[in-house]
Amino acid sequence: MASTRSSASSASVPPTIEPARGKLGILLPGLGAVSTTLIAGVEAVRRGLAEPVGSLTQMGTIRLGRRTDRRSPLIREFLPLAGLKDLVFGGWDIYEADCYEAARTAEVIEPQLLEKVRPYLRKIHPLPAVFDQNYVRRISGPNVKRGKNKRDLAEQVREDIRKFRKSSGASRVVVLWCGSTEVFLRPGAVHQSLASFEKGLQKSDPAISPSMIYAYAALSEGVPFGNGAPNLTCDIPALLELSRRNQAPICGKDFKTGQTLMKTILAPGIKARMLGLSGWFSTNILGNRDGEVLDDPGSFKTKEESKLSVLEHILQPELYPKLYKDFYHKVRINYYPPRGDNKEGWDNIDIFGWLGYPMQIKIDFLCRDSILAAPIALDLVLLLDLARRSSALRGLGIQEWLSFYFKSPMTPPGLYPEHDLFIQLKKLKNTMRYIKGEELITHLGLDYYD
Repeated sequence: MASTRSSASSASVPPTIEPARGKLGILLPGLGAVSTTLIAGVEAVRRGLAEPVGSLTQMGTIRLGRRTDRRSPLIREFLPLAGLKDLVFGGWDIYEADCYEAARTAEVIEPQLLEKVRPYLRKIHPLPAVFDQNYVRRISGPNVKRGKNKRDLAEQVREDIRKFRKSSGASRVVVLWCGSTEVFLRPGAVHQSLASFEKGLQKSDPAISPSMIYAYAALSEGVPFGNGAPNLTCDIPALLELSRRNQAPICGKDFKTGQTLMKTILAPGIKARMLGLSGWFSTNILGNRDGEVLDDPGSFKTKEESKLSVLEHILQPELYPKLYKDFYHKVRINYYPPRGDNKEGWDNIDIFGWLGYPMQIKIDFLCRDSILAAPIALDLVLLLDLARRSSALRGLGIQEWLSFYFKSPMTPPGLYPEHDLFIQLKKLKNTMRYIKGEELITHLGLDYYD
């Protein structure tokens, strides 16, 4: 068969999606390189100055039905997504510069294009941020909230969301973390239930990081929350409980941009051909704020855990011990200020083939980190908003179908994440088909030959 309809999609009550009426507010903790590149890029596209290259929701198509039907509409025409003209932006940052000045500092957008969107960026000023240098040690700034405890800080963020909704005229809001990588944390007792978490906020428990405060505030307001960094943040029972209770979708973590994107493309191919892997050495140089933050061992540990987990899950050495048992995997990140946002990821991959003969693959990926991350951020805010309006998705809490965009996808407790980019894409598009009542595509295709 070319396709199949799941039992859920043929249920007596089909999925429904509320219309995307009015403006969609996008609030970004961290108005640095990624956020300003996103905002400047959206404004450039709205003004006809550029194309939204890299955005699946804006440029991608989705096949519907049989191949012979030749139905492949644009995703943005198939799904009731918010239009780019309806997006309004705001956010928080530890620095006081408006978005234009922040974008100039980041040096991602070329000056000629940046000047054309300058009036819009000048209007966006950062709100004071929830920040604690115990969690991000290499940077500091003056634009920081003060409060008697972490519960007070969370309430201030909730009030920021309410005021932004009112001042911007947004009918709906999404919060997407684009801030720095925090020091490595493991789930503890305070994270195990919403009740214990709220007590922890009151007592300013050190296991509650700033990103968790933002997530708690957003979910308390019924606002979807996405995590673009490898921080623990929503990956705790307390915030999953809050997400499901308030039907506010969550997803994350860590935008899948440079080197890990390459791994999730190449590793499935190596495994598909049953080639062996002896070792994979990866090193990066970058000079933006992210690189400066990751120069701290605590923040690097958080990023390292995210990047190292990918190959284990894709290659499944427990199933293929002769090919992948005990392969060596090393990741390095080096802060190199002259490079700015232009990251270089270098990989040396030692593989072996027929009769154990060794071979090598070498990759030198010179990429622009924020240029790769900005379209991911755009897709995520649009799809999180869609999930909030979908009867089939909003009550799930974790939106695993958005794993396509992350290095460390969130999953329910006890379920391993799927890292293979191509499986992730099938899951993403089949979820789109499902919520619209279309047939799910398996690519079996035997009925073409009946």
